[in-house]
Amino acid sequence: MRHLLSAKDLSREEAVAILDTAATMAATQQREIKKLPPLRGKTVVNLFFEDSTRTRISFEAAAKRLSADVINFSAKGSSVSKGESLKDTAQTLQAMGADGVIIRHPASGAPFRLATSGWIDTPVINAGDGKHQHPTQALLDAYTMRRNLRGDDAIGSDLGGVRVLVVGDVLHSRVARSNVDLLHTLGATVTLVSPPTLLPVGVERWPCAVSYDLDGAIAQGADAIMMLRVQRERMSAAGGGFFPSPQEYSRKFGLDRNRLAALGPDALVMHPGPMNRGLEISAEAADSAQAVILEQVTNGVAVRMAVLYMLLGGSEGATGGTA
Repeated sequence: MRHLLSAKDLSREEAVAILDTAATMAATQQREIKKLPPLRGKTVVNLFFEDSTRTRISFEAAAKRLSADVINFSAKGSSVSKGESLKDTAQTLQAMGADGVIIRHPASGAPFRLATSGWIDTPVINAGDGKHQHPTQALLDAYTMRRNLRGDDAIGSDLGGVRVLVVGDVLHSRVARSNVDLLHTLGATVTLVSPPTLLPVGVERWPCAVSYDLDGAIAQGADAIMMLRVQRERMSAAGGGFFPSPQEYSRKFGLDRNRLAALGPDALVMHPGPMNRGLEISAEAADSAQAVILEQVTNGVAVRMAVLYMLLGGSEGATGGTA
C-alpha cells in the first residue's frame, strides 16, 4: 500500500488488514507507556488547507505515539495565503525532509493529484478532500462497528450481514461516501436516509439503498445508525433552501428518544462529529448507553496509527496493492 487516497480503492483484504493492525495498536494504548518506536526518525507533515480539530489532532497523536516527528502546516498564515501553489508547497515540504504527507483540502481530488503528479516521492494520506473522500474516518467507523458487534477477538473478520443506516446530509458529506464504499467492501448492507434535496446526483449508482423515511428504515432493523452533521456552512454558501426549517428537519430526520427506542437496545449510535445537538441528534441519543461517539474518536487514533505504520513503517506488502 503506497498511498491511502480513497476508501473505494481498498480491497476487502487490505481493509481487514488495516482493521487488524488497528486492533494491535489499540491494545498497546492500554499500557502505561503508549509510545512505540516504528517511526522513529521519520517526519510526518499534517498539510491542512481546511480547518480541523479532531482529524488533525488524531493524526498528530497517532504519529507521535509511533515516535515520528510531526510538522503541522496550516494554509492560514503560510505562503499559501500569499498565492503559493499546492505543487510548490509540497515540494518545499519534501525538501525539508518529509517522509509522509497527510492532506486535507477543499478541492476534491487534491490528494490524488499530490500523490500521482510526481511532485513528491512520499506516501500521501487523504484526510478529507472536498465532498469526495475521508478514508480514515470510514476505517475508524468500520473498526468501531466490528469491535462492538463482533467483539475484541474479531481479527480477520469483516462486517458481513451488518445493517447500517447513514442518515442526513449526504450531499455535502465525504464521510457518507467513504462509509458506503468501505462498508460495502466489508460486506455490510447500507441504507442512506435523507431528504431528496440532500442527496447527490448519481446516488442511485452507489452500492446502497436509499430511503426518504427514517421511521420506515428503522422499522426494517439496523445494527448501527450513523447520524451525519448537517453542514449548514456549506448550505449557506450555496444559498440555502435545502429543507424548510431546522425544526422540520429534526422532526423528520433527527434521532430522538422515540427513534432511539425503536432502534432497540443493541443498535449502535454513531456520529462523525462535530454534532449539532438538537438538530440531527438529540442530547438524549448522543449521551445514551448505545452511543459510541467518543469511542469513535478514541479508535481514530489506533486506526491512524495502523495506516501510518503500514505506509511508513517498513511493512510494505502487508496489505498488497496500492490504495
